[in-house]
Amino acid sequence: MGLFDKFKLGLSKTKSILLTDVRDLFKSEGRLIDEEFLDEMRAILIRTDMGYASAEEIVAEVAKNFRGRVVHLVDIVATWKTKLRELLAQDASPIRFAESGPTIIMVCGVNGAGKTTSIAKLAAMFKSQGKSVMLGAGDTFRAAAVEQLTIWSQRLGAEIVKGEPGSHPAAVAYRAVEQSVAQGIDVCIIDTAGRLQTQKNLMAELTKIQASIRKLVPTAPQEVLLVLDATTGQNGVSQAANFTQSVDCTGIVLAKLDGTAKGGVVVAIRQQVGLPVKYIGVGEKAEDLALFQPDEFVDALFADVAPPAA
Repeated sequence: MGLFDKFKLGLSKTKSILLTDVRDLFKSEGRLIDEEFLDEMRAILIRTDMGYASAEEIVAEVAKNFRGRVVHLVDIVATWKTKLRELLAQDASPIRFAESGPTIIMVCGVNGAGKTTSIAKLAAMFKSQGKSVMLGAGDTFRAAAVEQLTIWSQRLGAEIVKGEPGSHPAAVAYRAVEQSVAQGIDVCIIDTAGRLQTQKNLMAELTKIQASIRKLVPTAPQEVLLVLDATTGQNGVSQAANFTQSVDCTGIVLAKLDGTAKGGVVVAIRQQVGLPVKYIGVGEKAEDLALFQPDEFVDALFADVAPPAA
């Protein structure tokens, strides 16, 4: 499955609602762009959870280009796509690999966001690239999380470092990095316990984990990925803003995109948080992880709404 098809699959619920709502805006002979139309359009955009500010920018662009004119669906969609590409624009942000030694990736997020599955998908991606992978089971307070990560490590052929139940996550992270250095592992991925962004003591723990990693590799971690659950919509934006205050996040993995009609939250994250969206989860399988590329994302979102702009 190509990237465009993965995006289409992941956005199917968002696209289904958008398709119905947008087509309902228009009649076969076109529609006058007036305040009533702009209000209806704004409401549709906000329902995708892209946020009021982003929706307002798109509405303003449509008003500037078409106010007082009768237009057809294809005209409006072309303007939407152009503006969304502008709002989503980011540097190409795949994983930043270490110049030498293991690349250390720390993964954090709230409980239930899809952290463990996202780690498995990242590991599968690296393994498919011929890289060796070490997993650090830093969620030491949940036996189920360690067990799940262990099963994934066996399935994917990755190494794993575990600690005793209740042991300090920073100690597990240290040992995982230590073994990665000793064994010449290419990529070391450190899991962390799920936590709410309001739990100050647990948020401080993330800083301790980073500090323990840097005792061995001062330039690490190369990436600190925040996993957000796309189904939470705007709450994910709040999570991202708070996490970045406690730990130096480098990018976002947006999980469960295929399970929500709120795919527009990608726009809100880019606009309100500023972190690059690096990967999106588009299904349950290990290979259902896609590198986020704004152009393909926008094209997939509107693939069945209107013909592509000339």
